[in-house]
Amino acid sequence: MAQVTELGYVGLGVKSLADWQRFAAEIVGLEIGDDSGGGRAYLRMDYWHHRIFLDEDGTDDLNVLGFRVAGPEEFREMARRLADAGVAATFGSPEEADDRRVLELMKLNDASGYPIEIFHGPQVQADKPFHPGRRMHGRFKTGAGGMGHLIQRQTAGFEKTYEFYKLLGMRGGIEYRMPLPGAPRPLELMFLHCNERDHTVAFGLPSETRINHLMVEVDNLDDVGLTYDLVRRADIPVAIQPGRHANDQMYSFYFTNPSGWMIEVGWGARPATHQSEYYQRDTYGHEMTRAPAGAPPVRAAE
Repeated sequence: MAQVTELGYVGLGVKSLADWQRFAAEIVGLEIGDDSGGGRAYLRMDYWHHRIFLDEDGTDDLNVLGFRVAGPEEFREMARRLADAGVAATFGSPEEADDRRVLELMKLNDASGYPIEIFHGPQVQADKPFHPGRRMHGRFKTGAGGMGHLIQRQTAGFEKTYEFYKLLGMRGGIEYRMPLPGAPRPLELMFLHCNERDHTVAFGLPSETRINHLMVEVDNLDDVGLTYDLVRRADIPVAIQPGRHANDQMYSFYFTNPSGWMIEVGWGARPATHQSEYYQRDTYGHEMTRAPAGAPPVRAAE
């Protein structure tokens, strides 16, 4: 059965392209694509042409998720499955596919009405090794796990959200049930995966924007510490202190980006177990700290 194999790319709308490019390169370590310009910036984290693209449209939010399928046969099978399920999807024009640097593209909305794209054939620049925007001890961990994971807001409810993403070949369920003081029921978080990464998308945390956070993983623990030092030195709010998650066992911390939502940098996640289990809290750490709605200007990293 055709299924999505990874989160291939994300498209973000931003108010300040200049602030975001400084933040992405000097704090996170991403590479700014040399064909960026005209209100668009491409961010690299491996051999792909881009994993993130930024449009200076003023939204400061997530615009689109791009999910990969293996090839043209799976692409067409996925289109048939969506049509049979009554999900409206349109094939992107050759120009739209070229804009995303993929061979073919289809556009649709998820159960909450948010835009997503399904594609195959990303442009891989084997002749252009990834060059981080600032020094790194290692590299970003992508490969079979895709570019990372994110938590996004959902308005359709867990059941409808799960049924939609199940059409794409994802599976998962509730992995956290966290008791809240004075609340009749615990806060539940749902995590879905499609490859060896413990989760690719998750739902349940409240957020003023469509996206709560975007996680990028590094293959060297020292890069988490280095990023933490750069964040603190630049006076960027740390939203969640360093700690280890119980579900994917990742050591990470969260900080505010120029759009006001969070970036998580992590290391050491275990592969997906493909079995259901839940937790009431993280293994340790991850103390939440108060962060402003918007981030301050990013100073050049020292």
